[in-house]
Amino acid sequence: MTAVLEVEGLTTRFPFSGRRVPIVDDVTLSVGRGQVLALVGESGCGKSMTALSILRLVPKPGSVDGVVRLDGREIQSLPVSEMRQIRGHEIAMIFQEPMTSLNPVTTVGAQVVEAIRLHEKVRKPEARGRARDLFGQVGIPDPEARLDAYPHQLSGGLKQRVMIAMALSTRPKVLIADEPSTALDVTIQAQLLELLRQIQRDTGMAILLITHDLGVVNELSDHVAVMYAGRIIEEGTREEVLGSARHPYTTGLLRSIPALAPRGEKLAEIPGVVPSPDQWPEGCRFAPRCARAFDPCPERVPRPSGLSDSHRVCCHAVAEELAG
Repeated sequence: MTAVLEVEGLTTRFPFSGRRVPIVDDVTLSVGRGQVLALVGESGCGKSMTALSILRLVPKPGSVDGVVRLDGREIQSLPVSEMRQIRGHEIAMIFQEPMTSLNPVTTVGAQVVEAIRLHEKVRKPEARGRARDLFGQVGIPDPEARLDAYPHQLSGGLKQRVMIAMALSTRPKVLIADEPSTALDVTIQAQLLELLRQIQRDTGMAILLITHDLGVVNELSDHVAVMYAGRIIEEGTREEVLGSARHPYTTGLLRSIPALAPRGEKLAEIPGVVPSPDQWPEGCRFAPRCARAFDPCPERVPRPSGLSDSHRVCCHAVAEELAG
């Protein structure tokens, strides 16, 4: 499948304890047309920073290195003016918290109209009609009336649908969805996941789904990349990662899911905590918490080991098993 978004060696650094620390470290991934790639990991591992780095929205004093291609075109070195045209037009993003992303003193309809007219030369009435149609498409009831509502007049689920409508307003090639169902009840969450699935089927756009929820991953994704402490440590198809995980961190995440635990038994847990960026080991960053760690783990960065054409794991223990 042709990749519409390709990321190679993406590294984002911030000053930390007197030195520049890579918060996102040598991340490489790709998303094909009509494909959903889930970027998975616990809070603070660098998932959202990866998205901001792709969009060139990393705040100062952060710095970004690496290559990002959209339809084969390298976009990290483009002038700011050209990047503004791509951002929100060819690559759109649904942010994690819609209340902080929507202007509280402007109607939601006006905000979607503004997004459309920013990237396309259309008159205001036409843009308003497009916004109304989009509201209907994403399942907002009485879309004409909702155009004139302010964010505080909408529920969390409706605000998230407005954000999805805004992201779709320019028919992007890539949609980045950052924890799109966080803080929503399970019924609304299921509706939003079905909506994203339907949009993906209808439009064929590529979706980069950022989440810590493996249930969401199982519902929506085609491929999965697992992130720990700024690095991709396992990647593959949904079936390979969720059904045949090999990295100790991924297997620990899967064992900790309540639904998979036998009734009456204590939930499995990963011991320890994620180290602070200024205390990351030189080698495998999961080594201090890993029951399978041995001599090379704290000192040498594990390279990807291929388990299949699509399934790769960065783990010294797995590499030794494959070599033996």
